[in-house]
Amino acid sequence: MRFIRHTLAALACAAFTLPAAAQGDPSKSTFDKIKATGTIVLGVREASAPMAYALGANQNFVGYHVELCEHVLKEIAPGAKLTYTALTAQNTMSLVQNGTVDIGCGPTTNNLLRQQQVAFALTSYVSQVRMAVKVDSGITSIDQLNGRTVAASTGTTAVQLLRIRAKAKGVEFNAVQGKDHFESFLMLESGRADAFVLDDNLLAGLIANGRNPTGFHIVGEPLASEPIALLFRKDDPAFKKAVDDSLRKFMQSGGAEKLYNKWFMSPIPPKNANLNLPMSDTLKQLFREPNDKPLEAYAEAAK
Repeated sequence: MRFIRHTLAALACAAFTLPAAAQGDPSKSTFDKIKATGTIVLGVREASAPMAYALGANQNFVGYHVELCEHVLKEIAPGAKLTYTALTAQNTMSLVQNGTVDIGCGPTTNNLLRQQQVAFALTSYVSQVRMAVKVDSGITSIDQLNGRTVAASTGTTAVQLLRIRAKAKGVEFNAVQGKDHFESFLMLESGRADAFVLDDNLLAGLIANGRNPTGFHIVGEPLASEPIALLFRKDDPAFKKAVDDSLRKFMQSGGAEKLYNKWFMSPIPPKNANLNLPMSDTLKQLFREPNDKPLEAYAEAAK
């Protein structure tokens, strides 16, 4: 774990001095880079179960989005070696944008602001932003957060969404931010926070693999529906087309639904916990008719 974090710090610093080709020179496509190096660098998360997370001392990366990413890359670049770099919510954009990472496989929301820096593939998950609380807290809605402390993870959009909804309701809360989802959930477990706001799938993963899975549950009205997608460098239409074509085929063949059921409706490591999160009607429709619409399109449709 320490080695990976130190490596990330070095990568972030080195990004400013890497040769242009390594940083994603606009004159060179991602396929050119893969052909030249024989490798593809996957950006993954260490603490975002069941989407992408690390297992064991050897830091084996697993999860719904990791497997989805691996499936696509093995199809569009057979024979290339897959290497993995751990990302955080804070550095994902910069390391994808500068070419340190070829494709981001963590749970990243596709929105218009981020589209200025990177490109997104077809939507492969739609999350609902909600909050986790202790079962005995008595909290069931945003209205009950007045004067309370709410945890969020640095670099996520969840706390901004909560602020907007809370302001409309005249609710004031104190926000505390953890450096990652584990730290934020620890704040909830230890009583330093009364609620933790995040995507429902990630909350379910943290609860299921926590010390007391029956002591926490997900409550409250959804703050937003967020399209989650793989991401890669902008201005590389050939790579985007290849990724999208592979995803579309996988979704419409039923393969993506089987993968979803493996990670959301079956026991998953490390504790063999079952998240029991059935696929939403929205995601079922997306698998039938894939698209890469950003968050703003979902917000507009919800009005």
